[in-house]
Amino acid sequence: MNFDDAIGTLVRGVESVGALIMVIGGGFAFVRALLQLRRPDERKGTYQRLRRTLGRAILLGLEVLIVADIIRTILVEPTVQSVLVLGAIVLIRIALSFSLEVEIDGTWPWNRWRTRATQDSTSD
Repeated sequence: MNFDDAIGTLVRGVESVGALIMVIGGGFAFVRALLQLRRPDERKGTYQRLRRTLGRAILLGLEVLIVADIIRTILVEPTVQSVLVLGAIVLIRIALSFSLEVEIDGTWPWNRWRTRATQDSTSD
């Protein structure tokens, strides 16, 4: 086994971990939501918790997949074209991550402090 084969195997392993995170995290989110729906005192907010948990699993999986792409580009195919493709992939995944975070939190990242301040003042 040469270096390229070893790195290729490593990259496939990292990609598999990223996919598993999304699949297992998604499954966990749905099972948890179904269990919460069975309890009347926990039904309220189940959909929002499901979306938040599912979104977090997808975000974590995307981050791991970005790591695999970076490893592949730097160690296996260090050409200008592969770096440009990596840049495009990273930009797309950043946009996906950003939009998922907005969906999860329900606010723009630069407005989080306002939302937290409002929540803190209403909980007193």
